Amino acid sequence: MNTQTSGALAADERGRVAALLARYPALTSDELADVTHWFKRAATPLDVGTLASDTTIAEQYRRYRAEHLDRFGTADMVKAAIFVAIALAVAAVIVMRMP
Repeated sequence: MNTQTSGALAADERGRVAALLARYPALTSDELADVTHWFKRAATPLDVGTLASDTTIAEQYRRYRAEHLDRFGTADMVKAAIFVAIALAVAAVIVMRMP
């Protein structure tokens, strides 16, 4: 696949997501899952910036981001807990080694 073909496919997919976002929040659960998957796995920073700057869907885009992407999920909380536990363990080791 050449660059022009992949660019056209990316633009088509971005257009499909923009059309779905234009109907947000009136999306089916499958459509919502598709949009979320696209943002988390397929969208490039250019794709996200292009959608974010599209004034025709700006309100729906901001609302979707606030309700689905910008929130802390369970996985985020687990990662934070692991980080804090490791930091506390390292601090405890340092304190215990002090004379």
